Amino acid sequence: MYVIDPPKQASLAVQGSENRFPIRRIFCVGRNYEAHAREMGKDPTREAPFFFTKPADAALDTPCTIPYPLLTENLHYEIELIIAIGKGGVRIAEADVMDHVWGASVGLDMTRRDLQGEAKEMGRPWDWGKAFDQSAPIAPIKPLAEVPSIEKGRIWLAVNGKVRQDADLSDLIWSVREHVSILSHSMALAPGDVIMTGTPAGVGAVVTGDVITGGVEGIGELEVTIGPRA
Repeated sequence: MYVIDPPKQASLAVQGSENRFPIRRIFCVGRNYEAHAREMGKDPTREAPFFFTKPADAALDTPCTIPYPLLTENLHYEIELIIAIGKGGVRIAEADVMDHVWGASVGLDMTRRDLQGEAKEMGRPWDWGKAFDQSAPIAPIKPLAEVPSIEKGRIWLAVNGKVRQDADLSDLIWSVREHVSILSHSMALAPGDVIMTGTPAGVGAVVTGDVITGGVEGIGELEVTIGPRA
């Protein structure tokens, strides 16, 4: 018995199924494509992978319309490969990582860039820039057995039909096997954990009325419309 009604379990659609994937936590890998790291003013060759988080209920199914969020005047898109963990573990060896992956998808790490920039300048956490409502639109998850590759394949994003991000999963600085293993050496991963693996170069701002489309070759595609301010 709870003193208030418990929140609804956060979840995502699954390709070809009426069943849904329950979300426990959302981890995000920061600056995991070299060109993007450089456009953000960093040298990726000197930096080990690092992680930040979003709340589970920041995720939502696509296609969708999300409101232009509160507090920001500089809302950015970031297209990312999504990894869904189906089997928990700690200190997972790189060779064993795929035994723990349930499926993959494509999603957006929506970012209040002005708030993130302020946090960076003041040495504060990124939460206000990254972990806001509906900041993780994600396409239906594809079961791993149906995924052709999480190591290579085009990843792209367009705004109003104009391509803004265009890269390949082979451009990842830290591969899925590597960064999942590294993450599991910091804390125990659990079924329902979702990992957003980083974004390529070409991030930029969107405004109300813009339509974002994107995808990862062989895995999935999404469409997100930016609605009026929340």
